Amino acid sequence: MRVIAALLFALALAAPAMAGAEEPQAATSGVPAPSHALALFGQPKYPAGFSHFDYADPAAPKGGSLVLSTVGTFDTLNLIPLGGQPPRSLGLLYDSLMVESQDETGVYYGLLAESVTVADDSSWAVFALRPEARWHDGVPVTAADVVWSWETVRDKAEPFLKSFFRDVTGAEALDDHRVRFTFASRNIRKPIGQVANSLPILPKHWWTANGRDIGENTVEPPLGSGPYRIASVDPGRTLTWERVPDYWGRDLPVNRGQWNVDRIRTDYYRDRDAEFEAFKGGNSDFRQEFTSLFWATGYDIPAVRDGRLIRAEIASEDPRGMQGYFLNLRRAPFSDPKVREALGWLYDFEWVNKTLFSGLYDRLSSYFNAEGFRSSGVPEGEERALLEPFRGQVPDALFDTPFTLPTTDGSGTMRDNIRTALRLLKEAGWEQRDGVMTNIATGEAMRFEILFDQPVYERVTQPFIDRLRQIGVQATLRQVDTAQMQKRRQSFDFDVIPLAYTFYPPPGSELRNYFGSEAAGIEGSANMMGIRNPAVDALIDKVVSARDLSSLQVATRALDRVLLWNHYLIPQWSKADAWVAYWNRFGQPRTQPSHRFGDPNGVGFPSTWWIDPAKDAALKRGGG
Repeated sequence: MRVIAALLFALALAAPAMAGAEEPQAATSGVPAPSHALALFGQPKYPAGFSHFDYADPAAPKGGSLVLSTVGTFDTLNLIPLGGQPPRSLGLLYDSLMVESQDETGVYYGLLAESVTVADDSSWAVFALRPEARWHDGVPVTAADVVWSWETVRDKAEPFLKSFFRDVTGAEALDDHRVRFTFASRNIRKPIGQVANSLPILPKHWWTANGRDIGENTVEPPLGSGPYRIASVDPGRTLTWERVPDYWGRDLPVNRGQWNVDRIRTDYYRDRDAEFEAFKGGNSDFRQEFTSLFWATGYDIPAVRDGRLIRAEIASEDPRGMQGYFLNLRRAPFSDPKVREALGWLYDFEWVNKTLFSGLYDRLSSYFNAEGFRSSGVPEGEERALLEPFRGQVPDALFDTPFTLPTTDGSGTMRDNIRTALRLLKEAGWEQRDGVMTNIATGEAMRFEILFDQPVYERVTQPFIDRLRQIGVQATLRQVDTAQMQKRRQSFDFDVIPLAYTFYPPPGSELRNYFGSEAAGIEGSANMMGIRNPAVDALIDKVVSARDLSSLQVATRALDRVLLWNHYLIPQWSKADAWVAYWNRFGQPRTQPSHRFGDPNGVGFPSTWWIDPAKDAALKRGGG
């Protein structure tokens, strides 16, 4: 189920190593044993035959309706082709072969597949499907569906989705309930986990009937196998889900205590201000807050003071990815690293954080913000040895200088930063002429556009624009609608855009799509910045081929350094804890998941919460 949300949120999924020691059966000599779980390192937390996840309450009541909201739009219900914008909540529709637990890292348990058997050298894996697995029309889910799904992704999927399965060389239905995948890699198990959790399993019989083309966008509600089906759709405005009462997997351990609400409606808004006002007015029920201004000042309303509306900060162990102003290296002047570095000196995060964010954010300083994966200090030991072959290809300072971002005192005065920026621009061949930053060789003025689709970015970006203009850079802001932004991102038709890459360890082959040279020339890829760097490519290969946690972390930290020292973007801000607000009508398990709080399926609501009848009645009466 989480597969679609993971892909739409660009989550970095990786394949775990086999964990079979806890299984009661022993393997026949030379034949691997099937396992109920895939675990990257060590043993899975939950043994075979476990009842439910610790963060789910199996006694949770079912029923009720929920209204959610989001900013943006959607124009297709097909996640396969490039060019459309599907809703993020499609994770509710489809079951994956296995599902990742929310209180472990890189551990997957059987959903459509009751077990998986992996070759000793990880060159193949066999998934055994549950005989009871059904599509919503009652037709069994078969190995033929799985094979067809992989072939469809291979041949027709948009580039980011396709990149997850680069190491898959084939899929074969051994019988109706067993499918065998083969892999180009050896002794690397990450690709197996990506198939287990990230391959969308689609109904072959539905898509191939009545002239449907899975390579085309459609707003016809597709057939699924998951806990919800689409009840109604108004493209770009509203999407309504209904819980499937006879859902085939409702009593599986991975589902028990989840999917408790009968009906979920998501309303789409053009901007965050309108969405926020609708939420405060009671037009939606739950909200995960991402706007510091709203969090700091927007909830000073009677409903919060009297307890009808709950505002909470929930601790989260989620790693943070990288968010920033992405610079398009395909366009001048961003192809010059000195220009990119100079622009970074003109971004005053401390003033923005103090003045506009009430001091609530931290500055991001790594592409891989998780313990063991983020770089710090100077490279030493194995990491330094891994980087040594790239001397001359990466900045020399990388080896003996800790990477730090420019800082200010937050007063709005940044004379020293401006002097440094002007020096770097001079070294890059630019100087001020009559107040205009001008290329010394060509006489061309430096000008570029920062493209955005949410009004909130105008407020937080205008101070940066003002600083750029102060030294003669002709920078402008331009707002477009969400659909146009999607198209321009896919075709790399921008100078600078604010964007975020989400990181969930352990990293895998998706890094090729984010940062690899090949992806830089493929429209629809995630390499927005247009990075073409042999050192980056080589380090990505080291990450993908790592066979143990230590090697994986060393290679990731080395890659992080090379990305940071090349100044491909100007890092922005983040917050570790989850900010949530909700009308007081919900019940919750005693234990909250430690990872991916609130949005494991892209719907924007915790799958383990439920509507509490007593609280719901009190809220309707106007009580707390």
